[in-house]
Amino acid sequence: MGRRPLSDPPCQGYCKTLPSERASRCGAISCPGIVFQQPANPLLLRMIQQRDRGGCQQAAQPSVASLSSRTLGIGGPGSGEVNDNWYDRHILPYLLEIACGVKSVRRQREKVVPLAEGRVLEVGIGTGLNMQHYDRSRVTKIVGLDPALQMHRLALKRIARAGLEVELVALSAENIAFDSASFNSVLITYTLCTIPDPVAALKEMRRVLMPGGRLIFCEHGRAPDESVSRWQDRLTPHWKKIAGGCHLNRNVPALLVEAGFECKLMQTMYLPGPRPLTYNYWGEAFAV
Repeated sequence: MGRRPLSDPPCQGYCKTLPSERASRCGAISCPGIVFQQPANPLLLRMIQQRDRGGCQQAAQPSVASLSSRTLGIGGPGSGEVNDNWYDRHILPYLLEIACGVKSVRRQREKVVPLAEGRVLEVGIGTGLNMQHYDRSRVTKIVGLDPALQMHRLALKRIARAGLEVELVALSAENIAFDSASFNSVLITYTLCTIPDPVAALKEMRRVLMPGGRLIFCEHGRAPDESVSRWQDRLTPHWKKIAGGCHLNRNVPALLVEAGFECKLMQTMYLPGPRPLTYNYWGEAFAV
């Protein structure tokens, strides 16, 4: 990954703490092929330092994700909130894995993920369900952003199978710790529904896109049928409590426009299933 370890000899397949170019904002743990970053947390960093003093080989690669999940109680995907919610850490990731991996949703991912190219920022990488859909011939590197560390444990398995260069960053989308004009593509799939401030997040995505870069999206949101949208409004206050902060009623095109994007290519339809949950928007947007 081009980063120099703190000590020699090299880790030989095990994890150790590495410095980061954004050390003032986040810490980093790295394994061969994957850089795993999370917000600086004194307790977590002390545990990592104690582990390293005891010898690198005491901590094999899989322990990094489980250590992070146990030490940091992170809220639902995109929430950016720290808590110690057992449901969010142990049950929600697997419920979302099932819901976001059904056949109709997988087909939606197949429509948009291969469009990503160059240096890609995937906001809300979750459990890595998009990994299998990337066109490896078009992508040079993927940075996966998600504050929910409990999701990263599942994502690591898919990253390893995909054979892509991926950097996992545990930060909220409202404050993306990368320089402006850093990415050729930004990808969001079923992510805007959970972000507390979606407009702020979209403005950050716009900022980090290179001139001419594309925001590639597939989201569920507010339905055009009044009878359905009324149910979305009724259900959302209760639904978001059990679905990681998911809002059923967000107007995706309006959010994109408010954040400074122009949707030149967008399609919509209901997927199979309950209509308040399944109205989809997908396509490409460009900064104006």
